[in-house]
Amino acid sequence: MWEVFELQWDKIGYQGMELSDINGIKGKLGKLKEIILAEKSIAIAFSGGIDSSVVAKVAKNELKNKAIAITIDSDVFSNKELKFSKVIAGEIGIKHIIIKSSKLEDPVFVNNSENRCYHCKGREIELIWQVAKEHGIKSVAYGVNISDKKEHRPGIKALMESNIFFPLEKAGIGKPVMPQIARYLGLSNYNMPSTTCLASRIPYGNKINKEKLIQIEKAESFLIVLGLSDSRVRHHGDIARIEVSKNEIEKIILNKISIVNKFKELGFQYVTLDLQGYRSGSMDEVIKNSGA
Repeated sequence: MWEVFELQWDKIGYQGMELSDINGIKGKLGKLKEIILAEKSIAIAFSGGIDSSVVAKVAKNELKNKAIAITIDSDVFSNKELKFSKVIAGEIGIKHIIIKSSKLEDPVFVNNSENRCYHCKGREIELIWQVAKEHGIKSVAYGVNISDKKEHRPGIKALMESNIFFPLEKAGIGKPVMPQIARYLGLSNYNMPSTTCLASRIPYGNKINKEKLIQIEKAESFLIVLGLSDSRVRHHGDIARIEVSKNEIEKIILNKISIVNKFKELGFQYVTLDLQGYRSGSMDEVIKNSGA
């Protein structure tokens, strides 16, 4: 359960933060509170990550029982992340609803085109809206911030077409300040690295199946056990391409024998290290390079 992050947590709150940072955070939070309060009732698409946790925390504080958190438990959401979402929802005290859904039953998703996320989000939104309406909730929110719009995110296009509310974006909040806001709110996941669905590790055009997703999840879990705080295992058939932050590349080298042995045990024939290091959306580089 994110053991490596538990070791990094310290006394949570604003202690040790610069006064200027605290004042800036208070201003952003004040605007976020106003935006959320104006919605009257809200359902948050909840992954347990920093962005959705901040929205859920503020929504619970301002709207009380008129705020709920909804998590989609699917093939691409790891068991570790599911458990963690339950922990964070419990900390916040918000009603947490988990919807079981299999994306692998959808041939469009399995075929893994460049617009996979657009199609996938469309189905996800339908499920969340259905539950929200059953609970008398009139607004659905995602933790999209102003930084997300700068990346290749076809899923965001689907959200925009489905009357989804982006409180963080509306409040002018971007990714760099999110950990500070989460810490100020007392959220224990304030220093948690960003997470994405397991399918994002598979190159476009390569079919997605349960076996690949399990390989990826187990491989990344092994790296977490080794103390690598932010990593991705990209699945290129028999080849595993490891991405870690540049300051953790040495740790990979020091543990290379155990990593190779474990990854081969999981079914990979070759284990490689990406010297460019971890970067969000590296699978989209092929799109940019092709001019698509």
